[in-house]
Amino acid sequence: MGSNMVGLVEKYLLDKIKNEGTIHMTLVDPEKVTPESASTLAKDAEACGSAAIMVGGSTFVSTSQLDAVVKSLKESVEIPIILFPNNVTGITKYADAIWFMSLLNSADPYFLVGVQVLGAPIIKKFGLEPLPLGYIIVGEGGTVSVVGKAVPIPYNKPELVAAHALAAEYFGMRFVYLEAGSGVGNPVPSEMVKFVKSVTNVPVIVGGGIRTGEQVKKIVNAGANIIVTGNVLEENKGSHKIRELIDNMKACNKTS
Repeated sequence: MGSNMVGLVEKYLLDKIKNEGTIHMTLVDPEKVTPESASTLAKDAEACGSAAIMVGGSTFVSTSQLDAVVKSLKESVEIPIILFPNNVTGITKYADAIWFMSLLNSADPYFLVGVQVLGAPIIKKFGLEPLPLGYIIVGEGGTVSVVGKAVPIPYNKPELVAAHALAAEYFGMRFVYLEAGSGVGNPVPSEMVKFVKSVTNVPVIVGGGIRTGEQVKKIVNAGANIIVTGNVLEENKGSHKIRELIDNMKACNKTS
């Protein structure tokens, strides 16, 4: 299989987007859970209609903890487990796929290409499916912009974000991620999502600060293909909140 061929997880995501509209992913921070609590969280997310579980955080994690959490997730749910690494320590052989991403607005070449060079042989060795992703930090950026030495693009500069997204597409990256940062005040504005969608042909993922059904509706109606939420589950310790978010997303899918 050539490396440019679409793998099973990517095909699953693209088919789901094509058939259902916007899809939801649940982000699990391996540092904030035990293998047991991660398992409960993932089962809840799957039952509510989440399409995949992403595993990653913006700080540093022990690889044994990551292994244990991902193993537990894998045993608990049928939906794919996709790694969302912040560094080479964010890779484990127990997942299905990995966002192979470049932080496009980092001022540090390490996060643009250095860490990817270190990670690539590990990904090959572990047999993980790489999902090529252009990662763009916008707005406040949160912890992730500090760790990744990013210069977040302000919310009032959608054309600059769109230019980054287009560059990602022209590089051959097959997904673009607009990241507002974990637990930040405001999610990515719908105008920005709409602008990016108007210029790029690759699926657009939106994450960070999404907490209400109303916010979900705006982002879905702006054209986002994938919505990622993480902290709502951690904060609410239950599935009622995530169900509300996913139900709002599905309602928009039906009407569009």
